[in-house]
Amino acid sequence: MRVWDFNEVAQHSKREDCYVVLYDKVYDLTDFIPSHPGGPQIIIKYAGKDATAIFDPVHPQGTIEKFLPKEKFLGEINKDTVPEEVKQERENIEKQEMEKRKNLPPLQQCLNLRDFELLAKQVLSPMAWAYYCSAADDQETLHENLSVYRRIWFRPRILRNVAHIDPSTSILGHRSALPIYITATALGRLGHPDGEKNLTRAAARTGLIQMVPTLSSCSFEEIVNERTADGKPTQFFQLYVNSDRKVVLDMLRKAEAAGIQAIFITVDAPQLGRREKDMRMHFEDTGSNVQSTSGDEVSRDEGAARAISSFIDPGLDWDDVLWIQSQTRIPLLLKGVQCWEDALQAYDMRLAGCVLSNHGGRQLDFARSGVEVLEEVVYELRKRGKAPSPSFQLFVDGGIRRGTDVLKAVALGATAVGIGRPFIYAFSTYGADGVVRAVQILRDEIEMNMRLIGAPTIRDLKPEMLDLRSLHSRAATIGERPDTDVLNPTGDRKSHL
Repeated sequence: MRVWDFNEVAQHSKREDCYVVLYDKVYDLTDFIPSHPGGPQIIIKYAGKDATAIFDPVHPQGTIEKFLPKEKFLGEINKDTVPEEVKQERENIEKQEMEKRKNLPPLQQCLNLRDFELLAKQVLSPMAWAYYCSAADDQETLHENLSVYRRIWFRPRILRNVAHIDPSTSILGHRSALPIYITATALGRLGHPDGEKNLTRAAARTGLIQMVPTLSSCSFEEIVNERTADGKPTQFFQLYVNSDRKVVLDMLRKAEAAGIQAIFITVDAPQLGRREKDMRMHFEDTGSNVQSTSGDEVSRDEGAARAISSFIDPGLDWDDVLWIQSQTRIPLLLKGVQCWEDALQAYDMRLAGCVLSNHGGRQLDFARSGVEVLEEVVYELRKRGKAPSPSFQLFVDGGIRRGTDVLKAVALGATAVGIGRPFIYAFSTYGADGVVRAVQILRDEIEMNMRLIGAPTIRDLKPEMLDLRSLHSRAATIGERPDTDVLNPTGDRKSHL
């Protein structure tokens, strides 16, 4: 095996002669440039250079081996010849990450989910923060997801025996300690070196179910294999349907072999929405081992979301869902249903359920919140004698920040709710321990509020415990933004406004 001097690699710095260093190994990417899923620009930018720092946080393990022929591996770099500034760049990144986290307050000072978000903004790189927090256009849907829960009020029942509270439930036949699952989110290693593995560890420690994302920055195998470290949490899989159906079949087979218990097809993303915070960061890399190899160029000024999503099939329709259903015995659900008519069609197709979701406000601005859609879906299904049904379960995600939000959704008819961003912020700041702490906060809130509204078990949560008169009235909250404050490293609060 050849050992290269760094200055030798630097001579191959053109589009027609392009070598790149990754993890102290030298690769010839000349022929790969036209078919790179994220477009040619990023490879050309790092031609003749070390691209490890930009490549590592967003690519799953095994990505190079998956997409690059063996003969394109040219050898290893002579570490003694690496310029001092390149070494210094790596060390500086590591030092900066360590310094930011050294200034965090003790974990126990985080008292609610918003604390993790406020601290994550201080810790994350500008690019990571922009990707995680961004939403569509003017972010009206994002803020509606938060505001809608403020329009639902409780009608507590009294003099019920609430000495013992049991917040556990069953999700698609699998026990969960809370009516919550960890929903799929992309590019976890932008926030923490262990990425989505933090969520697997936390799921094992808290008794929650994890939904494994298609666009994870840890490989599917890494996430699944992590189950053996802290236990074996139940796992679902979120599926973005690739235009190449062979890729879809391969993913289904991997899911079956790994013991995945349900597949959630994302159906609200035929095109990724304009997430302007993300776009302004000029995200310049791509990060998934399920990208297409069509060679279509992706504009580098359109952010991480578009950079990683070129493979998603915009032609996905109901017939494709039937085809996927015919290819696997794993229960199939739709993620991103936004009206009762589509929920009814999913029911009639004998799917296992659907997630009423607007993609965390990241797709269509002025899309209604999942919990508002839930109310009409339950009404229409019940009117037809199709709800409640153990064979067709309803879920909600987007905007859940308090235990009361969880209880409101469940009382309306949801089996459970999915939580995404808050858990990202939790592991970006404190790793798996942060997620465990976030779950404990939610558990404490849920148990306390179940006791206060007179519901000793999840089964005791009923629609009549809610005042829904303002649910569909957005006039009261339009233009408002939920109050936010800042938790500084000493644990003191100060106004964010």
